[in-house]
Amino acid sequence: MTRQTDPHRLARDLLGRDFDDLEADEQRVLRRVAAGTFTGRDADELAQAHETWKDRLADRVAAVGGSWGFILGFGMVLLVWVVLNSGALQLLGMGPFDAYPFIFLNLMLSMLAAVQAPVILMSQNRQAMKDRITARHDYEVNLRTQLEILRLAHRIDRLAKEVRAIGREVEEEAEGQGPEK
Repeated sequence: MTRQTDPHRLARDLLGRDFDDLEADEQRVLRRVAAGTFTGRDADELAQAHETWKDRLADRVAAVGGSWGFILGFGMVLLVWVVLNSGALQLLGMGPFDAYPFIFLNLMLSMLAAVQAPVILMSQNRQAMKDRITARHDYEVNLRTQLEILRLAHRIDRLAKEVRAIGREVEEEAEGQGPEK
């Protein structure tokens, strides 16, 4: 790890601004850079650490309800419902359990939509939260990378100055000794 550095000095040296003038995310990154620590867990790990069984259920409902398999399967159920109640049951000597205009089917579809839509919205809200966490994490990683590059550039500049100074000293010594005979 790197040695501990003052984040206030880093803000002045690397960003040319006072630490207190920086945003909270920038201050957090500078503290991590100064301490030589790594960024935290990624968005999926954070979300999984805080999710409940209800959250997992909402994600599953959204995954199933928003798939082509669900649409095709549900379309088949509707088709069978309509065929059975349009006369197929009369061939077997039974009457339709939901005759045209399929009022019971409409009730079931309305209830399904009333339950499914909010559950899918819950899942979308959780995904939006994950996306915000991911964006903030990416921003911190990018800022940290830029700060580390600036630190390395400053070190290289300092080393280059030292090498030039040593080179001048060597040249001066060489000139002072003159040619040997």
